[in-house]
Amino acid sequence: MTPTSADETAGDLADQLLRLTRRLNHAHRQNFAPVGVTPAQARLLRMTGHSQEPPRMADLAERLGVVPRQVTSLVDALEDRRLVRRAPDAANRRVIRIELTEGGRDALKELRRARRAAAEELLAPLSARQRDELSRLLALLDTAHDLAG
Repeated sequence: MTPTSADETAGDLADQLLRLTRRLNHAHRQNFAPVGVTPAQARLLRMTGHSQEPPRMADLAERLGVVPRQVTSLVDALEDRRLVRRAPDAANRRVIRIELTEGGRDALKELRRARRAAAEELLAPLSARQRDELSRLLALLDTAHDLAG
């Protein structure tokens, strides 16, 4: 069966998005290297830093879309670097929460700068108007995905 023009266009768009994702991931890895964390560790730090209260490991696993064992490995690595610490929940001492340390807050600031640098590098060819349009289109796709899920 020969693909239709719409099928080819969708395939081309998917390929473009995959290439851009790879470029962004590569830029993140390069920019995160001086901080000494992997992109997955950076995501966990961001989620921890943006939480209203220190999250439970199960909450992090759910938000990251990974199995709890992966969160354990990420937390172990970040704890070894003294960027996070495990702390018992005040209301239920059986529950362990993940807190940023001072070093973790500093690393998070560096990661924000690194993310901005990586994004700026990728988006440099676009004008402000084009960036706004791209943002609008990506938000539309994201919202459509959320509604379907």
